[in-house]
Amino acid sequence: MLSGGHLLSVLIFFPAVGAVALMLLRGDDHNFIRSITVVVAVAEFLFSLILLRGVPIGSSGYQLEEFAKWIPAPPIHYHVGVDGISMFLVILTTFLTPISVLASWNSIQHRVKEFFVMLLMLEVGVVGVFLSLDMFLFFLFWELMLIPMAFLIGIWGHDRRVYAAVKFVLYTMAGSILMLVGIIWLYNATGTFDLVGFHSGGVDVSGVQELLSSGALVLEPRTEMLLFLAFFVAFAIKVPLFPLHTWLPDAHVEAPTAGSVMLAGVLLKLGTYGMMRFCLPLFPEASHRAARWVAVLAIIGIIYGALVSLVQPNLKKLVAYSSVSHLGFVVLGIFAFHNISMQGAVYQMLAHGISTGALFLLVGMLYDRRHTLRSASLAGFRRQCRSSRHSFFSWRSLRWACPCSTALSANS
Repeated sequence: MLSGGHLLSVLIFFPAVGAVALMLLRGDDHNFIRSITVVVAVAEFLFSLILLRGVPIGSSGYQLEEFAKWIPAPPIHYHVGVDGISMFLVILTTFLTPISVLASWNSIQHRVKEFFVMLLMLEVGVVGVFLSLDMFLFFLFWELMLIPMAFLIGIWGHDRRVYAAVKFVLYTMAGSILMLVGIIWLYNATGTFDLVGFHSGGVDVSGVQELLSSGALVLEPRTEMLLFLAFFVAFAIKVPLFPLHTWLPDAHVEAPTAGSVMLAGVLLKLGTYGMMRFCLPLFPEASHRAARWVAVLAIIGIIYGALVSLVQPNLKKLVAYSSVSHLGFVVLGIFAFHNISMQGAVYQMLAHGISTGALFLLVGMLYDRRHTLRSASLAGFRRQCRSSRHSFFSWRSLRWACPCSTALSANS
C-alpha cells in the first residue's frame, strides 16, 4: 500500500534503471554512454526538485510516505519518507551527480560504461539511505552505497588505488557490523525494523522510535549507551570524526575526480545524517551523557584538521583534511541539542557539500592539465593560462579540454 504517490520510489530507483540501460549498450560507444548518463542524472535532479512542493515549509513529521509489506518473517517493510532534513540532502545528491558525470566526460577513457554504471548505482544507494524509514532497508542501502564507491576508487583511481579502496571498505564495514548488531538487538526487543510507525489505509505498524518515546520499551542506561555507541561509531567513521578519519585522505587522493566530489559532497553527510536520524531520537539520554566526549573529539578534529591542512603539499589531501575540520563543526552543532545548532549543522552540511565538491572539481581540472597534485609544481600556472588566447574558465575548460592543456602538459 502506498501513501503520497510514487515520487520517492522514482527518486531511488530511476538511476538504477539508467544503469541497467547502460549495461545493455555496446561498451565502445563512449559518447552515447556519456550522453545517456547525463540525461538520467539531470532528469533525477529535476525529479528531486518536486520535493520542494511535497514538503511544506515548517511542517513536522515525514511527508510523501510509501509503505509496502516486503518480507513477512521477519517483518521487513519497504517504508520510505522525506522530511526537511533528508529533502535538502537528496537534492544535494542529485545536484552533484550530473556535475560528476560532466567532470568525467573526457578524463575517464577505459571501462567507460562500467564507470558510469557505478556512478549511477552510487546515487541509488545514497538517495535510498536518505529516504529509508525501515532500519533493515536503511542498512541495505548503506551497504549498497559502499560497493560502487569502492570500485570507483579501486579501478579508476590513481597509483595506490587498491590500498585506498581496501582501507575504505575495512573501515566502513567495521562500523556497519556494529550498526547491524544494534539493529538486530532493537528488532529482538521491539519485533519491528521500522524506525517510525505507519498508520494509514488500514496499516497499523509501530516504529522503534514510537515504542521508545511512549515508554512501551524502557532501556537500561548501560544498554542504551551500548546501543548508542554501536550506531555512533558507524556514523563517526563515515563522517569521519577524529580519530577515525585516517581512511579519508587516502580515499580522496586516490579517487578519480567524480569519486572525490561524491565522497566529500555527499557520502560524508551520511554519518552526520545518521546521528540526527538514529542516535539522538532513539537514545536521547545516552546522547546527552556522551555529548561532552563527542564535543571534545569534534573540537580536536576541528583544530587538527585545520592545522594539518595548512602544511599539506598535496591539494587533495589539503581539501580532505579541511573536510575533517568542517564536519567537526557539524557534529558539534548536532550534540549541542539546540534548535539553532541543528539548523546550523544542516546548513553547514549543504554548504560543505557544494563548496568542497567545487574545490575537488578545480583540483581535478589542475591535475588534468599538469598531471600533478603538488602545489609547488603549479607555480606560474595562472600566468601561463592568461598568456593563452582562450580563458581558463571557458565552457571548454568545464569539459576538461582547455586549449592550453597541451602546452602546459609539455612544460610539466
